[in-house]
Formats: sequence, C-alpha cells, structure tokens
Amino acid sequence: MRIGELAERAGTTTRTLRYYESRGLLPARRGSNGYRTYEDDDLKLLRQIRTLQDFGFDLEETRPFVECLRAGHPEGDACPASLAVYRRKLDELDALIDELRSVRDQVGGQLARAERAMDELASEAAVPGGPEPVCELGGRTG
Repeated sequence: MRIGELAERAGTTTRTLRYYESRGLLPARRGSNGYRTYEDDDLKLLRQIRTLQDFGFDLEETRPFVECLRAGHPEGDACPASLAVYRRKLDELDALIDELRSVRDQVGGQLARAERAMDELASEAAVPGGPEPVCELGGRTG
C-alpha cells in the first residue's frame, strides 16, 4: 500500500509516517515508481507504537517493541528488551505516583490549616468585640 493509505488505516498522517521512517521505526521501501510502499506488517508496527504512546511511552521507548515485531515475534513485547522497557516505565510511574501522593498530602494539609484558620476567625467574630468578618473579595460584611 502507499503512504496515504497506510496513514489512513493507521489513523495518523503521512508526515508522522515520514518522521517514523526518518527515525528508523518504519521501513523505507520504495516501489519501482519511487513511491513509498508498505505492507500489513507495517500497520502492526504503527499500532504498537500508537498503543505505547497512548500509555505515555516516548517514541524512542517504542523501539524495542518495533524491533521485536520486525524480528518475527507475534507481539512486540515478546522480547527481553521490551520487558526491560516495561520495567523502567513501571518504575517511572511508581515514582510519579509517590510524588503525586506527597503533593496531595501537602495540599490536604494546607486545606486543613486554612479551614482551621477560617473556623477560628468565625468563632472570634461571634465574640463581642471580636474582629469584624472580612469578605474574601476584600469588603467588610454586615
């Protein structure tokens, strides 16, 4: 098939396909007429790349999966190099999850502090002679 048909079937653009070709992820075959030609196996490569990118893998991380498919394996993750990429990605994701938990704990602490401060202001305002409540927009209430 030609580049336009492959792009359409893969749900991408011809520009993307040329880029993948320049990065060595997609084979650069030419017909006798000079046009790029592709096979169904190339569509499988593209689907593998797209799936991994949807999972957050960068383009270079897809290379071992593509090479595994090119080597004739039925799945791109049937090779040791692909498994190593999975392991690195899981470690990366675990680190991000830990970082997000830490940020969440900090935001939760700030919220609790702000709620206590607001409650204290409200209770002081209820005491005769206490501070006059202030609107969040800067104006006085009452």
